[in-house]
Amino acid sequence: MSVTKSYSEINKKIKQGSAVILTAEEVAEMARTATPEEIAEKVDVVTTATFGAMCSSGAFINFGHADPQIRMEKIRLNGVPAYEGLAAVDTYIGATAVNPDNPTYGGAHVIQELIEGKDVELEAWGKGTDCYPRKHIHTVINKNSVNEMFLFNPRNAYQNYNVAVNTTAKTKYTYMGTLLPNMRNATYSTSGELSPLLNDPELKTIGIGTRIFIGGTTGYVVWPGTQFHTTRPKDENGVPVTNAATLAVIGNLKEMNSEFIQAAYYERYGVSIFIGIGIPIPVINAEIARRVSINNSEIQTSVLDYGTVGTPKLGQVTYEQLRSGEIEVNGQKIRTAPVASLAKARKIAALLKSQLQQGQFWVQEPVQLFPTNTSLKALKDIEVKEGGNA
Repeated sequence: MSVTKSYSEINKKIKQGSAVILTAEEVAEMARTATPEEIAEKVDVVTTATFGAMCSSGAFINFGHADPQIRMEKIRLNGVPAYEGLAAVDTYIGATAVNPDNPTYGGAHVIQELIEGKDVELEAWGKGTDCYPRKHIHTVINKNSVNEMFLFNPRNAYQNYNVAVNTTAKTKYTYMGTLLPNMRNATYSTSGELSPLLNDPELKTIGIGTRIFIGGTTGYVVWPGTQFHTTRPKDENGVPVTNAATLAVIGNLKEMNSEFIQAAYYERYGVSIFIGIGIPIPVINAEIARRVSINNSEIQTSVLDYGTVGTPKLGQVTYEQLRSGEIEVNGQKIRTAPVASLAKARKIAALLKSQLQQGQFWVQEPVQLFPTNTSLKALKDIEVKEGGNA
């Protein structure tokens, strides 16, 4: 007899304190001896999580009006350029924007300092108008002084990601970390069997409106993320073997905790930000139970040469092999190292599990599911003539 559960039935059990909640690692272990049907019968929610660099992130801030008022047309936060093309005192600061006088410090650091309640220097300029006569302001802000401050990230929580190696004789400095020459190391990012979109590869329970843990507080999935690519190559189980779907997410920055959002600087590459995301997956039927039972030995990802233009693919490996500390590519054994934190991902999954068990969190049915047949377009390099079109 097949088991089917509704979101409302699961939330009722959460409210009553009778729901069975497991982390993705725990259900993967359970699946060694239990069938998907048995798991669907026994388990109500599986918690997933990831904690890694997510460059396509940033924050909207409303500073409030000064007296006299100013229409901000150039904005700097601790010397970091913030976007000025919104209303008079609104801005968006991107995580990877940098202070030109200190390229190791950027928007990610500003965001972290605001979360921590620190003062941030604000300097802004405007041309002066009849309704906004002021032309300059130099002051400080913090999370208590501003009106709104919320994280809005266009691309987070990649569904799988590549392994990076470098076949050249020269060290390469990348967003996947420092890659040693002649394939002397390999780096990887995804949290494997804990990763949210690998536990729901067909996005049956994750869509617009999904309630998530982000940065230490509650947030939501608001749209498919940028570079949302669902037609990537998949394995025999339908799981992408390279970077595929992504999420656009939102959450209240004032409620976040810098334990789960941390600024980072990659040598000779630039500033990034580490974001912690946890997603509860409701076990509504045996198919979802089968999906959340996936383990590291079953999840493959692609090894790409980041040292060569075009990043050619060199092979595929499993997350079990990556976690062992060594993989083999083209007959060469290579040391592996994560550029994301499995320990943090485990902590988020456990914390989300605890919140669900205590009735402090619940599962939210998407108001709209994501498209299933999307691909990416490439930017064309076309020479544009002066004074006219291409």
